[in-house]
Amino acid sequence: MIAGAGPAGLTAAYELCRRGAAPIVLERDSIVGGIARTEQFQGYRFDIGGHRFFTKLPEISRIWDEVLGDKFLRVSRLSRIYYNGKFFFYPLKLGNVIHGLGVWNSFLIFLSFLHALISPYPEEKNLEEWVSNRFGKRLYRTFFKTYTEKVWGMPCTSIRAEWAAQRIKGLSLRTAVQNALFGNRNGRIKSLIEEFLYPERGPGMMWEAFQDLINRRGGQVLVRHQVCKILRTEDHIDAFVVKGQEGRHEAMAGTHFISSAPVSEVIAQLDPPPPEEVLRAAAGLKYRDFLTVCLVVDHPDLFPDNWIYIHSPEVRMGRLQNFKNWSRHMIPDAGKTSLGVEYFVNENDDLWSMPDQDLIALASAELQRIGLTRGAAIETGAVFRQKKAYPVYDETYGERLVVIESFLRGFKNLQMIGRNGLHKYNNQDHSMMTGILAVENLYGARHDIRQYNSDQAYQEEASAR
Repeated sequence: MIAGAGPAGLTAAYELCRRGAAPIVLERDSIVGGIARTEQFQGYRFDIGGHRFFTKLPEISRIWDEVLGDKFLRVSRLSRIYYNGKFFFYPLKLGNVIHGLGVWNSFLIFLSFLHALISPYPEEKNLEEWVSNRFGKRLYRTFFKTYTEKVWGMPCTSIRAEWAAQRIKGLSLRTAVQNALFGNRNGRIKSLIEEFLYPERGPGMMWEAFQDLINRRGGQVLVRHQVCKILRTEDHIDAFVVKGQEGRHEAMAGTHFISSAPVSEVIAQLDPPPPEEVLRAAAGLKYRDFLTVCLVVDHPDLFPDNWIYIHSPEVRMGRLQNFKNWSRHMIPDAGKTSLGVEYFVNENDDLWSMPDQDLIALASAELQRIGLTRGAAIETGAVFRQKKAYPVYDETYGERLVVIESFLRGFKNLQMIGRNGLHKYNNQDHSMMTGILAVENLYGARHDIRQYNSDQAYQEEASAR
């Protein structure tokens, strides 16, 4: 029994089918893919965040080839930073940076970087210290601080340094300038990779193909089936209590259980409940939610970027996707452009609770404010919300996970996988790998999935397959 039909859960089910088993996958949503799904609106296809496909893991490359084959496009990357009314190429281009910031400001940034080299923070406890040690405090305040706090909704001093170490590993001002001068040698820095693979009709095309294969090979992927309660007896999980499409509840028993659902939800659903300290630890885990305002613009070619990071504080949007530049198959009308205006939010805050039409109006106004619609009419739009998109690495998350994991290790037939199942900010190829490891454990391996070290093969050191 598998809870969640995202990359991790579907990969686990795919591997079980390959071994002759018949897994049941339970997905609360109406479509598969989880955070990596592709939504549709009036024939337009929209990602919930952009999802590039590249990996250094041969197991994942094998599966991608088996499932989607020649349906991948090879896409050239263009992404920029919008800051202070100007656009900066990312990866950095030295002349563009100096022109955008000015010679004097660029010189002060260089002096700040030298100061960081000579007198760094001796202990990197938070994101501000980690980034400042590698870029200097002035560049941190110019580019990193506003955007990062927009994404996470908290001060950079409250975000643990290990988040930065995982997400932008290997990148510093020195390597960025080296790339600007000499290019990204060997494609070793993920943030600097200039080409990637992408399914013709978005990442959802991959997960829909997984769903079809699993169903044809003896498994079942059941959408609109929400796990509401988890029945347990001492060190065993006995059943998932599931609310089906017709609203009826059913206890679905099994021999082994795998879950990619948020670990805080899994703890809260256990019956009988765990000790109070475990409940408190799970309740204290934090998440950042996410919504995308998808707009159809009456213009064939607004800008060339795949996506743009919006660092300026005068608008609330955090990132902007141009889906036509990911794949021409994402839009039904070549004379239009489809945009995804992304806001990082907390569930039930003012943006999350804002009516869809007001969000469409806000996104339209902000796009006009920064000059990206070129006066073209915005014809229509839709809003897609995503709960628990990002596990938060705050000051207490590590201690809480120690308590939770110690308790969960007592179950002999339950494994947690994926980004939210592990409360670990990994990407889709590493989420998929946790599904593979869980299946191998069922056949005699002894992988500690939580300790799986994605940094050893992290995408920052990968090349596009």
